Amino acid sequence: MAEIRQRLYILPMRTPTPTLGTLVRHLIEQLDGELEEVYAAAGLTWRSRYTPVLRALLRVGPAPIKVLAQEIGISHSAASQTVAQMTKQRLTHLKPGADARERIVVLTPKARKMIPALQRQWAATNAAAAQLDAELSVPLSSILGEAIAALHQRPFSARIATAAAALPRPPTL
Repeated sequence: MAEIRQRLYILPMRTPTPTLGTLVRHLIEQLDGELEEVYAAAGLTWRSRYTPVLRALLRVGPAPIKVLAQEIGISHSAASQTVAQMTKQRLTHLKPGADARERIVVLTPKARKMIPALQRQWAATNAAAAQLDAELSVPLSSILGEAIAALHQRPFSARIATAAAALPRPPTL
């Protein structure tokens, strides 16, 4: 009986086509999962989320987390979490900054030693992404860039509010 109730509850929740969020999450899971497999096969203990931090540190040198977050275009919290994971893996370390609250992120020798192998993987990844773009009716990189630009112009929350205001009100009970 519980199984029937559970099935009845779940079935109405299914949508005929996946929603935007589901598609985006599925794409990210597929890309990131396979990237991590490629890194592991190359003997690299690396997560794709570390790449923007490493690239930023290579561009600007040792930097506070706030600067890295701005350089990458992510929240301070997300940058801090990624740096914490990298520090745990001994890829970065933190040194005191100008004031007591500031911490400067520095690459470790372990991370520096990985850079040539990572750069090779990044080149292969970029070539594979270009191949994928060529197979699509519209390059994925172009669509993603356009979507990000459109969301900077008008955030998704504003779009949802407008759409919700246009919906009929449900009857009150």
